[in-house]
Amino acid sequence: MTEPTADDRWTALYTARRKVIACATVIEEMTGWLPPEVASEVLDFGLHLRPENLRQVLQKRIDAADEEADVLLLGYGLCSLAVVGLQARRAHLVIPRVDDCIAIFLGSGAAYKEQARHEPGTYYLTKGWIQAGDTPFEEHKRMVAKYGEEKAWRMTRMMLKNYKRLAFINTGQYEIERFRTYARTTAGVFNLRFEEIPGSPALVQKMVSGPWDDEFVVATPGETITYAHFAQR
Repeated sequence: MTEPTADDRWTALYTARRKVIACATVIEEMTGWLPPEVASEVLDFGLHLRPENLRQVLQKRIDAADEEADVLLLGYGLCSLAVVGLQARRAHLVIPRVDDCIAIFLGSGAAYKEQARHEPGTYYLTKGWIQAGDTPFEEHKRMVAKYGEEKAWRMTRMMLKNYKRLAFINTGQYEIERFRTYARTTAGVFNLRFEEIPGSPALVQKMVSGPWDDEFVVATPGETITYAHFAQR
């Protein structure tokens, strides 16, 4: 009998026991592409506020899922170094090789870099971010209640001073009219130019089913995720 090659073993992982561990905003884009046999677990968006806490929670969930799956697919990017130091004992870890989830929504790191090159002063919104409410726009409402209109506006203008455009990413994964309206109205209130830009499921599709090419960090069992994995771009 012919021994399986390294390529054969990698190909087998694309259909092996897989589990997704993803941020609440990212899972919105993944659910439509997940085969029924691929389990998923959602983590709270607020964990991003403290990357060290996010790292600890991710490691706990990886440890708990390590016996359930041969491949753990993390719906995160580098995310302020939160994924650095993660390790699975027996499963492979697969992570998009991107700085944050904006690139996941746009379909690739290259698409994100192209947007940043043309429009560097952009704040991005998706359904998930709007629902999470963790944006300067919702923070402004909280500051008005706490400090009053005048002080709140001074603080918000400081937060938004480098932004000129508010871009709503339309990924086509859900009914968007309510979220589009929110984004357009918000842009007007905060004197930002509104633009709707197309998203893409390309990176999500590859993450779920392969191939895991240069757009992904793939750590073998026992291998620790390092910053160098993401610098190889």
